[in-house]
Amino acid sequence: MSHDEFPTEQPAVVTCGLPYANGDLHVGHLRTYVDGDALSRALRRIGQQTAFVSGSDMHGTPVAVNAAQQGVEPREFALEYHETYAETFPRFNVEFDNYGHTDDETNTELTQEFVRSWIDNDHVHEKEIQVAWDTEEDQPLPDRFVEGTCPYCGEQARGDECDEGCQRHLEPGEIEDPVSTITGNPAEYREREHKFLRLADFQEYLQGYLDRLEGTDNAQNQPREWIEGELQDLCITRDMDWGIDYPGEDGDGEDLVLYVWVDAPVEYVASTKQYSERVGADEYDWEDVWKLGGDAEHGTEWDDDWSADNGEIIHVIGRDIIQHHAVFWPVMLRGAGYNEPRTILATGFVGIDGKALSTSRNRAVWADEYLDAGFHPDLFRYYIATGAGLEMDVDFSWDRFAERVNGELVGNVGNFAYRSLLFAHRNYDGTPEAAVSDDVEARIEDAIETFETAVREYDIRSLAEVAIELSNYGNEYIQRNEPWNLVGEEPEEAAQVIRDCVQLTKAVAVVMQPVMPGKAERLWGQLGERGSVADVTLETALSEPPAEFDEPVELFEQVEDDHIEALQEQLQRRVEAASEDDTDDSEGEAEETADLEPLVEERIGFEDFEGIDMRVGEIVTAEPVEDADKLLRLEVDIGHEVRQVVAGLAKLHDVEELPGTRVILLANMEKAELFGIESNGMVLAAGDEADLLTTHEDAPLGTRIQ
Repeated sequence: MSHDEFPTEQPAVVTCGLPYANGDLHVGHLRTYVDGDALSRALRRIGQQTAFVSGSDMHGTPVAVNAAQQGVEPREFALEYHETYAETFPRFNVEFDNYGHTDDETNTELTQEFVRSWIDNDHVHEKEIQVAWDTEEDQPLPDRFVEGTCPYCGEQARGDECDEGCQRHLEPGEIEDPVSTITGNPAEYREREHKFLRLADFQEYLQGYLDRLEGTDNAQNQPREWIEGELQDLCITRDMDWGIDYPGEDGDGEDLVLYVWVDAPVEYVASTKQYSERVGADEYDWEDVWKLGGDAEHGTEWDDDWSADNGEIIHVIGRDIIQHHAVFWPVMLRGAGYNEPRTILATGFVGIDGKALSTSRNRAVWADEYLDAGFHPDLFRYYIATGAGLEMDVDFSWDRFAERVNGELVGNVGNFAYRSLLFAHRNYDGTPEAAVSDDVEARIEDAIETFETAVREYDIRSLAEVAIELSNYGNEYIQRNEPWNLVGEEPEEAAQVIRDCVQLTKAVAVVMQPVMPGKAERLWGQLGERGSVADVTLETALSEPPAEFDEPVELFEQVEDDHIEALQEQLQRRVEAASEDDTDDSEGEAEETADLEPLVEERIGFEDFEGIDMRVGEIVTAEPVEDADKLLRLEVDIGHEVRQVVAGLAKLHDVEELPGTRVILLANMEKAELFGIESNGMVLAAGDEADLLTTHEDAPLGTRIQ
């Protein structure tokens, strides 16, 4: 890999974590794939050669357990879900260049090639370990055939991962109080011989690698605690039939299969190889990305002399599998003579209407459910991409979905594009004969620069907001200049305004394409442009639009209240039912603690806290925001000045009683615009009922919170 600024001379590959082929997709799963797809499109937009690949994880105990419950073979069970995923992703405009699965020939061969390289270089050893055993069935219990207590945090855990607690990877024999998921009976530990990848051989390499790694803070920093001190070896084999055979010789390990976290990440390589074989190495060569370049020899050291000769590997994953991608996977690659990932982007989770998502309790919005509701996929893509920063959690509710679609897409982007193109068509049959004004050209150039910066910083949220901000500028521009009043008396000035607006509309189509590809393509067609907007460069935003185009139609449709109310009621019933299950499971725990969000794992330093400027304020005025059911426009006195703030308090507080209320204001929050109103700060509140934070005594307005 290089650390050159994108676009680089070397090809890139963007991958997404492999979904287990054992259940339906929901909005939580889709966040990773939408972000990965948007980043891939954006990299291509700035000129970076990029492949976007993934595949279904067919192996492992989750598949074997569920297949056994249904009385079918694991491969048959997993293939059915694999085919469903392959059909579902395009319906959300997630378009992989290749989507494979881990049980195909390419991945099997590459996985065994990896393991043989580790064996040949003496990175694999054998030792006896404690394996959970079901005495009633007289069989070993790999991974998720066993459950128990996490030895690190004491939470209920699966055999290979503490998914409900500290999220640590667990080795065979570590889980305490093991119970067989087959019979429900207590399990016992027995000695078994297994194969281990000696991670300690790569400890120094990993320390240097994490210093080079780009991406989200959690992916860069969280793994450091796992590689301090003695680095525990990784057991790479399991006692089961379903999986890729361990490639031993002379019968060595012939009754073992490889651990699913060995063959699953190798699918990234296999899927890229399959794409290269399909399009030809002249168009995209998988070896330029994955194989070490220059004169490097694989080992445990790093040589900067050849780093720039290798391709750019970018992984987009959920934060629950950071350890596998930032510790195990770089070692696996290095031990086999392959390139290392340049970037790991670990996304936050998706909550449902203020609660943690739970598939087992049906507290989820399913992918098919969203599509069946009749909404365009780009609406979801926009909502999920802009809901929060990449590593922060995003909450999905139908109310907020409708509010943001109607305000930001219908009322802003759609309104600007439609009124601009309609006026241009009716008065000029298309683009007026005039040059773009210097101010508008400069504004588009600024948008291009913001777009490029967002891509280079892996900032999907800012990337998605470029089109919103450009449309907002266009709405202000057309409203300020009022071309409908100029067209009769000042025709040249009117033509200039509309020429600028058509150019801005074209620029919006170009910059919105990575996040909203379907809507961008539709807008591109309304402009009368030829070809696909997916194939143009970023600089095309400044090229002259066609002289003629047809009358436009609305780009976005208003989300109707009655439709949303029905969906929200259905979701609320589901959330309440799941909450009742949570209460039943808690065995008398206080109801108030059942819905608490988990603490954020990442800590911030005191210097980071000092950078948060919170001030004592007082609400001076409060009034509803037109067309927004939940929003209020507040004026908040913070001593130094009176700030205008938009806050979602309309349904939770009596508007007339808010003036005079003491509050805490986050004063250095980035400015935002909601329903055409600038919000300069954030009023802090607790919980779903928006309990406003205040001070116990009468601190002077403007006092800083310390």
